[in-house]
Amino acid sequence: MKVAFIGTHGVGKTTLCYELAAVLKREGIHVDIVKEVARLSPLPINQKTSLEAQTWIFLTQMAEEIRSGSQHDVLVCDRSVLDNYAYMVLSAGRQPSIERYMQHWMRSYDLLFKVPFEGLVTADGVRDTDAFFAEAVDQMVDKLLAERTVPHERLEPGARRTWINRVREVVLNHPKGQKRLL
Repeated sequence: MKVAFIGTHGVGKTTLCYELAAVLKREGIHVDIVKEVARLSPLPINQKTSLEAQTWIFLTQMAEEIRSGSQHDVLVCDRSVLDNYAYMVLSAGRQPSIERYMQHWMRSYDLLFKVPFEGLVTADGVRDTDAFFAEAVDQMVDKLLAERTVPHERLEPGARRTWINRVREVVLNHPKGQKRLL
């Protein structure tokens, strides 16, 4: 089973990844977190990124999902390739060949949770804190989801304290989540 938290940077995706992994481990499920790979990029990210940097991030995300998926029952991904593609579109425009592959890869996720942007970005020393940039990424993620009619769960804005409860319920009630508990 592969679960991804999607949305712009600084909205709580990483925290949700760790919370969900802890919930699943308590259920006895062998789980791993695929961390956000942009932090490992040897090239500039955020508003200073390039097509080359975003291609590296896009491909590294997929490689990490393949690596982790070969060793664990459940993957919890801090982003999806759709998020990575949103940054690429904002920096270098649409890339039809990569967009087609992104669409193909999106079918590999069993569940997507869209984490809402609420106007503020939490500083973490790596990600850009410009709210206009974060909002542009968030809007591009929403646009790509809508264009491709990608099934996903939207977490409710203003209800951060209840997000993990909702996520837990959806994951454990998903057919693949139930299978893992047997």
